Amino acid sequence: MTKKRVVGISGNLTRPSKTKAFVGHIAGEVAGRIGAIPAVFDIEDLGPSLPQARRLSDLDLSARAIVEQLLAADVLVAGSPTFKGSYTGLFKHLFDLLDPTSLRGKPVILAATGGGERHSLIVEHQLRPLFGFFEALTMPTAIYASDKDFADGVLVSEAIQVRAQQAVAEVVNVVGATRSVGLAA
Repeated sequence: MTKKRVVGISGNLTRPSKTKAFVGHIAGEVAGRIGAIPAVFDIEDLGPSLPQARRLSDLDLSARAIVEQLLAADVLVAGSPTFKGSYTGLFKHLFDLLDPTSLRGKPVILAATGGGERHSLIVEHQLRPLFGFFEALTMPTAIYASDKDFADGVLVSEAIQVRAQQAVAEVVNVVGATRSVGLAA
């Protein structure tokens, strides 16, 4: 039996990245619950071929391998830092390269980070429509975390952790768990 895969993709270009850590946290929680192998990438991992690419075949082999993992994932965790009220340009560019049917029915948890609460609707007004275009199965609970929810790049907010657990529970209901874990209320 092939092991399930959870892939996280972060739209961040800088390292260290709170967004990549946040996406990684969520992807790890999902993987643990469904007995999957997690892999987390950020836009930087796709390398220098991404900005000039006009189609997937323009990506170098390393970048194509990441895209193939994203497309083959049983669950996708997609997150971006907020940049001028939306996701980052290269995050969008990556998804512009994909076939419109390539994510159809794929369970996706949406996440975003930002400097403050005023950008919290990025997940609903920017990310959800993007994945709606692809007919992905986005989980009802999306998660936004601001700078105050992190300490030294680590998620410390209990409220955000509970919200993340809610999204994890939703995706587990879709793909199935391999072990029982108590859920946060």
